[in-house]
Amino acid sequence: MSAADLAFIDRVTWGANEATAAEFSALGRDRWLDRQLHPGPKDRLPAAAQAIIDAMPITKQPLTELAWPLTAQQRNANQIQDQEQKKVLQQTFQQDLNELGRQAATRSLLRDLYSPDQLREKMTWFWFNHFNVHLYKADIRETIGDYEEQLRKHALGKFRDLLRTTATHAAMLRYLDNSENAKGRINENYAREIMELHTMGVGSGYTQEDVQELARVLTGVGVNFQPPDPNAPKPVMAQPDHIRTGLFEFNPNRHDYGVKNFLGHTIEGRGFAEVEQALDILARHPATATHLSRQIATYFLSDAPPEALVQRMAEAFRTTDGDIERVLLVMFKSPEFAGALPEKYKDPMQFVLSAVRLAYDTKVILNAGPILNWLNRLGEGLYNHQTPDGYPMTAVAWNGPGQMATRFEIARAIGSNAAGMFKSSAPDGVEQPAFPRIANAFYFNAVQPTLSAATREALDRATSPQEWNALFLSSPEFMR
Repeated sequence: MSAADLAFIDRVTWGANEATAAEFSALGRDRWLDRQLHPGPKDRLPAAAQAIIDAMPITKQPLTELAWPLTAQQRNANQIQDQEQKKVLQQTFQQDLNELGRQAATRSLLRDLYSPDQLREKMTWFWFNHFNVHLYKADIRETIGDYEEQLRKHALGKFRDLLRTTATHAAMLRYLDNSENAKGRINENYAREIMELHTMGVGSGYTQEDVQELARVLTGVGVNFQPPDPNAPKPVMAQPDHIRTGLFEFNPNRHDYGVKNFLGHTIEGRGFAEVEQALDILARHPATATHLSRQIATYFLSDAPPEALVQRMAEAFRTTDGDIERVLLVMFKSPEFAGALPEKYKDPMQFVLSAVRLAYDTKVILNAGPILNWLNRLGEGLYNHQTPDGYPMTAVAWNGPGQMATRFEIARAIGSNAAGMFKSSAPDGVEQPAFPRIANAFYFNAVQPTLSAATREALDRATSPQEWNALFLSSPEFMR
């Protein structure tokens, strides 16, 4: 395998390993990339990883069947008069929320580590970061798994579908407070972030008046965590406009039906159809095409992607009505992409996942806790960015001396299997494989030729295989 092919795999995936390289070699670059851009409807995970995911309640139960009992549990706990008993029940409720968040994170990591359809998983993370919500706000823990799952369905599809998915999901509506947005009590939080972060971007020409008008459009777009009551009275006003799907609810009694003027377009009072019109306007705005193309290029290619490439990607976005697959294809096939490899510095997510993938290949972890802890220590915890802008994608955020010291500790833990990733949480879970042998045939055939003389000399001085692993996973070449 050539150095260029190895670098290409590293950038398109969560990190090159023997299994991915074998599939790449069997298919050739073009066919492999086509498979990455068009994954099948079913996951291609190892049986052990799929079994873990299949056993999770978040996989087996619809979101409403998880959320409605938790709503009742919280309500019952809050109604208890005895303070000690109330405290115990409230702690149990929080533990149940934490468990749902843990399941979502474990499922996400298992897919990231072992799915052959790596690009879908990498784009799922990108879109979650783009449409960021914070795990620990309110009750988002019970909806986080479904939120990520819905983003994943459209990760390589149409941007307009992603935008609507987030605009009608309980996680986003709770996180950015649109569930509080009603006629006479306007909340602009979500409207502002849709324009500033999700679509057009800062400095793209929208005004504060546009934010205000979009907030009016979004009145009544909210959530309902109570199960439907067949005996409840029907809303009096504009009942045909009422929408309830799962936890999402459009309540016409809370909606401002006045005429809005948004980005030069007149939006008549028509209920949720106004939201659809506004999302169409935003998804098809030229600034959105440019903003998203630049973010995608920054994520995959360079901290300062070439403007000519960004504009070609934006043109593909505009001419295909926001087809993400076509935008990615323009980037992956570009001479700029080939010429930049392997310059992009790894953020913590890419670093940790690429290290585990290379070290252990398709051997399935039994405990995601160590990886989650490493990501938190490195400042890029899963679902843990508090503000809606998501984690930064440029090297300056991640290459400080403190970060490097922590990366070396993590490299040592991965290289010596001292972290407990393969120890089940079950009482009899004692499986502990030997430390990984990174210096295998794949390393000597594909990786070693890409290393500098200084790195090879440092590796030659290692006094044990574990130390060799730690030095390699800490090397300058592995950071890119």
